[in-house]
Amino acid sequence: MSYLGIGVSPGNVPVHHGSNLKVIDKRVRIIEVILRCLILGLAIIGAVLIGTDSQVKVIFSIKKEAKFTDMKVLVFLVIANGLAAAYSLIQVLRCIFSMIRGSVLFNKPLAWVIFSGDQLMAYLSLAAVAAAAQSGVISKFGQPELQWMKLCNLYGKFCNQIGEGIVSSLIVSLSMIALSGISAFSLFRLYGNNGGKSNAR
Repeated sequence: MSYLGIGVSPGNVPVHHGSNLKVIDKRVRIIEVILRCLILGLAIIGAVLIGTDSQVKVIFSIKKEAKFTDMKVLVFLVIANGLAAAYSLIQVLRCIFSMIRGSVLFNKPLAWVIFSGDQLMAYLSLAAVAAAAQSGVISKFGQPELQWMKLCNLYGKFCNQIGEGIVSSLIVSLSMIALSGISAFSLFRLYGNNGGKSNAR
């Protein structure tokens, strides 16, 4: 029987398979860096797409401009994307520093901080995307029961760019959820059979 590179010999003497653990660590670390870089890039793209979006329409000789600040949920999404990008940048630098040092395992306090941060950012980005998507659906299809008109019929370009920003933010959110799983794995393996013996990364 083995768990993350730890086996038990027939004489019930723990046997450590260090090479298997290092291979798993390396793969997990590479996936983590890729996901964090993806989040960093897409969060910036999403924030820029939404934050720079505007469209002017002339309605009965009156100019009306649609901006992302007209919908508070879009402001929330831009802020969430900005926070996700900043957090991911810090974590990418941490990952690169860790890879340069060549260390293997987290210590428990750092693992808890990273796990908690990843959880918080996953919930924040998911909430922001869900709220923005709901507003987007109402803007696209209206709400006849409340006599809310289809705004995207008037501001087509504005809605299309917002939609692209929401899709980018959705990928950020899903990647944050995947990262939460990776950070949970990195944290809870420290509480395995060898958790007390190998405690520094």
